[in-house]
Amino acid sequence: MYALRMMIAFAGTAFFPYLIDRQILTIPLTLGVVAAGISNIDDRFSVHLRNLFYTYIGFFVAASSVQLLFPYPVLFALGLIASCIVFILLGSLGPRYATISYGSLVVAVYAMLGVHLFDNWYEQPLYLVAGAVWYGLLTSISYLVFPVRNLDDNLSACYNKLGAFLYAKSNLFDADLNAQEFDQALIDLSLCNSKLVAILNATRISLLTRLKGDRGQKDTRRNLHYYFVAQDIHERGDSAHIDYQTLAREFRYSDILFRFQRLLSTQSRACMELAKCIRLHRPYKHNPRFARAFERLKQSIHSQYDQGRNLIHLNALTLILTNLKEIDAQLANMETERSFLQKNFDRNDINQQLRDDSLQGFADIWQRIRQNLSPESVLFRHAVRLSLVLLLAYIFIQVTGLEYGYWILLTALFVSQPNFNATQRRLKLRITGTLAGVLIGLPILYFVPSVEGQLVVLIIAGVLFFELRSRQYAQATAFITLLALINFNLDGSGFDAALPRITDTIIGCFFAWLGVSFIWPDWKFRRLPRLVNRALTAQCNYLAAVVRQYHAGKSNDMDYRIKRRAAHNSDAELASFISTLATEPDQDAIQVSQCFRFLCLNHTFLSYISALGAHREELKDKEVLSLLDQVLVNIQGALLHAQTPKPALQHTTELLTLRLQNMSAQTGSREQLVLQQIRLLMSVLPEFATLNQSLSYDDHSDASALAPL
Repeated sequence: MYALRMMIAFAGTAFFPYLIDRQILTIPLTLGVVAAGISNIDDRFSVHLRNLFYTYIGFFVAASSVQLLFPYPVLFALGLIASCIVFILLGSLGPRYATISYGSLVVAVYAMLGVHLFDNWYEQPLYLVAGAVWYGLLTSISYLVFPVRNLDDNLSACYNKLGAFLYAKSNLFDADLNAQEFDQALIDLSLCNSKLVAILNATRISLLTRLKGDRGQKDTRRNLHYYFVAQDIHERGDSAHIDYQTLAREFRYSDILFRFQRLLSTQSRACMELAKCIRLHRPYKHNPRFARAFERLKQSIHSQYDQGRNLIHLNALTLILTNLKEIDAQLANMETERSFLQKNFDRNDINQQLRDDSLQGFADIWQRIRQNLSPESVLFRHAVRLSLVLLLAYIFIQVTGLEYGYWILLTALFVSQPNFNATQRRLKLRITGTLAGVLIGLPILYFVPSVEGQLVVLIIAGVLFFELRSRQYAQATAFITLLALINFNLDGSGFDAALPRITDTIIGCFFAWLGVSFIWPDWKFRRLPRLVNRALTAQCNYLAAVVRQYHAGKSNDMDYRIKRRAAHNSDAELASFISTLATEPDQDAIQVSQCFRFLCLNHTFLSYISALGAHREELKDKEVLSLLDQVLVNIQGALLHAQTPKPALQHTTELLTLRLQNMSAQTGSREQLVLQQIRLLMSVLPEFATLNQSLSYDDHSDASALAPL
């Protein structure tokens, strides 16, 4: 459907000018469609129309400013800096404004490329907006015909990522992994978790805006159910009931771990199949082989009891089996109306189920912008950095007089990212894609000389660009380069523009590299202790929320979901942060190693808490509840206040050991689960707290914020 929409959009901008014999209009109309496609935002229909209005205003203001200031280089340079900073800082108001602002910047550079095409200053801005309006009309029709399709796509992506996460989790049950391979598997799991959390957050925003305008639509309520199930499967999938390396040593020559690994990988495929069913609006059919797999695994565990294996390890396996059965039950009951009715879909209670993070008035707008008016803000640094990069590129163009020099600005805008790692990766892909696009484009211009044939190629290139831009950046760059060459060939300069396209791309990438390397580079503002403290605080808050529910009973209220989401968000942020360390210049190898070890422990700790959360029910045993409270205080003291309560830890461990010995015959009891998870938390706490203290200093705490400039 998306490809069909893009095909119609590009066909209109290509052949409408052809039919009225004004082929030059294809250039601004097509670029308007590209900018509008980049700026498209998923929202309910009424808000979608408002977004389009904001987009058209932004496009017209950006393009008109370029046209009016272009003859005055000094004013143009000042306007370039100011508009770049303002547009990027508007992104602090939320994804909607960030997307519209970025599209407006893209339109501004597109206007620079075509400033010579029309005599009157208002013509090109109007044509660019006309292209955007044409695309907006198509998206509006699509929204009316398929009101929840974008939400379905997001939910489908959720379950795809959930499947990838469960597959990564299955690798922890590989009995043949050594210690180094196991740590790498943990890191891979943490990175998969980071991607899953990101798409869950995006889906939450998409779902919330639909629910605000819901009028009892069954599809919307069903999607809310899908989302909550994905969250619950995530919590259960992330649960850890024992140290997996201990299991590998204990059951290396048994079939149990391989059965667990196969079961998790099969559930991974089931999630991916469910993703496909959501996308294609087909009912999901649960695989009947799961029942047999669970029964055989249960028999394998019982056979180990008969052999006199360690009861603590066997009880942990039983709990893991119970957890996987709960995931299976969620998937098996996904399509039944009874499972839908188990959830409360009262529109008046939406705010109790999903937190609304949208703007709440002018005070909220000013608060969000003010928070980013500091070099400590990543967004502010990116705004200043990009504006200076564009200014330097503009000065370079003015000095050298390059005919197609504004491609340098376009490249710098597309390549520059808030962090070094993402920018470096895009540099390589952009250059590779541009070279490929030119190598493909020149033969096409030569062997397809007719205007009609080139317009067909333009349509195909535009569709493939949008299909690939979020997955294969190099290939997408190749197709947008092909589209640009055909556009310029409509003006009679396609062959002349090929070599400048390559050289300008390389120069633009160089300016982007200069900016991210020397203008407020990320590592000069790294506050690792702050990020670590945020992650640990979120973990402790999540654990406290779980403990409260063991006192008061299970509840999926918004407070619990917020705490759980914050813990996973901070873990994802930490994983993203640490994964970039090795790519940045002048990194301390010892600190990088410590960071990756901390990442493994952080995710392990979160998995142990998730297991407590997945099985949370009200406990009546006052002694276990008192012990749980004591451990919570110990963990908070060790992780948040650098306390080392060794006597208390030792006393707690002794109590745990005694209770586990007394309860060893009570396989699968809730109290035993709690005690076992507490012991796991306490087992990693010393190393976790030690690493926290070693990373809790700031290399740049005395550095001036302006020093990197």
